Amino acid sequence: MDLLHSFLLGILQGITEFLPISSSAHLILVPALAGWADQGVAFDLAVHVGTLLAVVLYFHRDVTVLTRDGVTSVVQRRFVGQGKLALFLVVGTLPAAVAGLLLLDIIDSQLRSVQIIFFTTLIFGLVLGWADWRPNRQRELSTLGWRDAVLVGLAQAVSLIPGTSRSGATITAGLLLGLSRQAASRFSFLLAIPITALAASAKLLEVATSDSSVDWTGFLVGGVTSFVMALTAIHFFLKWLNRFGMWPYVIYRVVLAGVIYLILMK
Repeated sequence: MDLLHSFLLGILQGITEFLPISSSAHLILVPALAGWADQGVAFDLAVHVGTLLAVVLYFHRDVTVLTRDGVTSVVQRRFVGQGKLALFLVVGTLPAAVAGLLLLDIIDSQLRSVQIIFFTTLIFGLVLGWADWRPNRQRELSTLGWRDAVLVGLAQAVSLIPGTSRSGATITAGLLLGLSRQAASRFSFLLAIPITALAASAKLLEVATSDSSVDWTGFLVGGVTSFVMALTAIHFFLKWLNRFGMWPYVIYRVVLAGVIYLILMK
């Protein structure tokens, strides 16, 4: 794989993975528009590892506390500290994990079309805008319940469809459940850790059992670039959240849908 392509796709993945604009759609659309060859499973693994390390590093204090309190809660058979939130993260991960295990082949073979991405980019973008516009979004993570965890988890499962956006779907679900922007976004970012780890593990298994060679230089370039850009994207997203809300991303998605329609669907 061309190193320039690895670098540019690493930037693209790092920026889009945690913004509500769909990284999978961009990784499909940009090579299609540029006429590049498919980047391959090994590259997908590299950028997933990069974004996973970025979110773990950014939320390392939360990860430490949640892991400690989660394990302690299991051992003591009662919730300790952040143990309930740790459990809700597991509950929120299960729907996407099961859906990915059962439906990923169908998604990869039948739902990666430009037409699907056009509709998911537009429709789920507008739903995100509506969810952000609605009043009475004041709940914090401390109020999270079983129903909330399951519904956000189901939204994460739907986001396996390219163009939907994992962060966009989970933040939208959180907002519709009355969570504040900060609470919905934080839960979404924390949910990214287990599901990204599972996705990276699945891709690692695929790479390990395939006969294709690994371009280790491209692997490293893509992984490091996605790591740096993901850290940057998380930081500025959270910094600008109160100031701008979700509407810049809604507008971007509507514009992107228009570009897809005019260039790739005509």
